[in-house]
Amino acid sequence: MAKIKNKETYEAIMKRIDDLFDSTDENTSPEDSRLLELDLLSELVEEYEKEAFPIETPSLASVIQYRMHEMKLSQKDLAAILGMTAPRLCEILNGKKEPTFQQAKQIAAKLSIDADIILA
Repeated sequence: MAKIKNKETYEAIMKRIDDLFDSTDENTSPEDSRLLELDLLSELVEEYEKEAFPIETPSLASVIQYRMHEMKLSQKDLAAILGMTAPRLCEILNGKKEPTFQQAKQIAAKLSIDADIILA
């Protein structure tokens, strides 16, 4: 399969995708060559974007801080919810310590944080 190799090609393909979007709608036949081209170009763009603009897994500390903000919790409040001391939570947030297995389970359960982030 072809591959996008540079930014210029990527931008040209994105322009073509925009043109195809503008020239099709929900009434366009699934066999229409424009829709087939759109599917192919979209696959090429998706592959290029995965390589050129990778999305890294966020750090555990940043996700915990985001959840604290969402839930309007202080570190002290969150430590109580997680069943750990505030200094221990502070060490985890500062990256000085990793959570224990039990703490990791509590973080996952109480904050709905994906295990992949906790174990990263």
